[in-house]
Amino acid sequence: MTEQQSHRRTGGPEPKDGGRRKAPSAGAVARRACDELADLLDREPEGIVSVERTDDGWRVGVEFVDVRRIPETTDVMAEYSVDTDRSGRLVGYHRVRRYLRGRPEDGR
Repeated sequence: MTEQQSHRRTGGPEPKDGGRRKAPSAGAVARRACDELADLLDREPEGIVSVERTDDGWRVGVEFVDVRRIPETTDVMAEYSVDTDRSGRLVGYHRVRRYLRGRPEDGR
């Protein structure tokens, strides 16, 4: 296989360290997942709220403003769960919950 074919198949050059790629860090995966979901939703994220390793890759929690209100403490927030493969590429997402920004997590 030529180097050009390798780039086309894998999206990059073959690794030169015996065929093993360095696994991405949790932070790198979380940032990539956040950026990819922001592009899909066409919104700016408020932040990353969780990241965990799974058997198939990673799961990242990302928070967005779902509905903007005045004052901001009454914004409706949404938390999304983003699943990635082992290299950090988004493979799926879903909204986990919606809540008011100014409310404690137990809803009181």
